[in-house]
Amino acid sequence: MSTDFRVVIPARFGSSRLPGKPLLDIAGKPMIQHVWERAQEAGAREIVVATDDLRIVEAVHGFGGRALMTAPDHASGTDRLAEVAQALGWPEQTIVVNLQGDEPLLPGRWLASIAALLEGEPRAGIATLATPVKQDADIANPNVVKVVTDHEGFALYFSRAPIPWVRDGYGLPAAFALPSDVPVLRHLGLYAYRVGALVRVAKSPVAALERAEALEQLRALYLGIRIRVEVTSESLGHGVDTAADLEAVAAVLRKR
Repeated sequence: MSTDFRVVIPARFGSSRLPGKPLLDIAGKPMIQHVWERAQEAGAREIVVATDDLRIVEAVHGFGGRALMTAPDHASGTDRLAEVAQALGWPEQTIVVNLQGDEPLLPGRWLASIAALLEGEPRAGIATLATPVKQDADIANPNVVKVVTDHEGFALYFSRAPIPWVRDGYGLPAAFALPSDVPVLRHLGLYAYRVGALVRVAKSPVAALERAEALEQLRALYLGIRIRVEVTSESLGHGVDTAADLEAVAAVLRKR
């Protein structure tokens, strides 16, 4: 039997680098429509765009999708997801996948896969993905978030710093080379939540570790919510943060 899950697509109008990003044209469609189509490919029971702008609502309704207006002052997409889950009355065990509104190339099968991962692990409140770090330069790059897991694949910690620290392999000042005997994993920001865990995270105050690292998933770990991590070597596609990203994604979609 297939997994029963929902997809919520947070889509803010404001963007410092690409204002109105969800509505930018890519190969003849607004970007948010491409993202919606990726969610449709996954076979979700419900798909909802959560936004703070009526222009996005109108665009979504224009291609036959469903959109909800949410509060304009949410600090994160997680908070926006939680508002949708509560507004629609989804039960605590409902699985909801967070698909960012700037991921028009993310394969739909990964949404179904991460939902199934969470469904199959009743001890977890959240599931996410990681991939092996392949470049030495990424070890110390604070924009590359690393994760360490236990023997069952549950997250022990996430950090912008090099983890695990290889005592006899890393030098100071920092000289990094990928170790051959210990995995270095890069976290990929695709999440599935049980609604109960999602709402608990959204209602809890920011944790000190979260504030220090600027990583919201550390709030969940601090609260004792277990996070199951699946390791993949597959690319999840190219997100859109800049004008160059937009053109690269458009080139891919035009070929399709």
